[in-house]
Amino acid sequence: MKLLATLALLAIAAAVVIIGIGTFLAPDGLSHCEQQPSTQQDCRKADAIVAISGGDTSARTAQAIQLYKDGWAEFLVFSGAALDKSGPSNAEAMRRQALGAGVPSVAILVDETSETTKQNAANTTNLFERRNIRSVILVTSAYHQRRAGLEFGQRAGTAIRIVNHPVQSDNQWSQWWWTTPTGWWLAGSELFKIGVFYAGGTR
Repeated sequence: MKLLATLALLAIAAAVVIIGIGTFLAPDGLSHCEQQPSTQQDCRKADAIVAISGGDTSARTAQAIQLYKDGWAEFLVFSGAALDKSGPSNAEAMRRQALGAGVPSVAILVDETSETTKQNAANTTNLFERRNIRSVILVTSAYHQRRAGLEFGQRAGTAIRIVNHPVQSDNQWSQWWWTTPTGWWLAGSELFKIGVFYAGGTR
């Protein structure tokens, strides 16, 4: 009987840890909003939607495109350099995906030089300032959302409103992330990098 009780407590503790990690890594500022923007303060239309490359870039891009089509912003911003320097940048590949989905070219802005999350934040924030963009919806994979939001928030300060909105499920991450070694690796890596961020490091 005591063994069963102990196992039950361990199972509950494990579930709390798993749910806690998943929730912590993937803040979603639009979770309580309808599909389209409204006059509700936290569900207002933004100036731009930003998707940063890495992981399942195509899924991140698709989410940003859907937000654009649902009327959440007038501009799409794609950020990311190429892993293979002989080919097009990730941002350019994202732009092509958006064009193929019917987004007009005038609505797309790109940053083709960023290789890290910190650079994504710095380079796109400079672009925001040039374009007078004061509010953005930030899209990335769920495991990466917390750290990306921290980097963008630090860079933008109070001048730009950053709203997190992660891709909940892609080819690397889902609600079942804890059932795979890759899921634990991604979660552990992000928690470590978040710790480095708070310690004043860079990544």
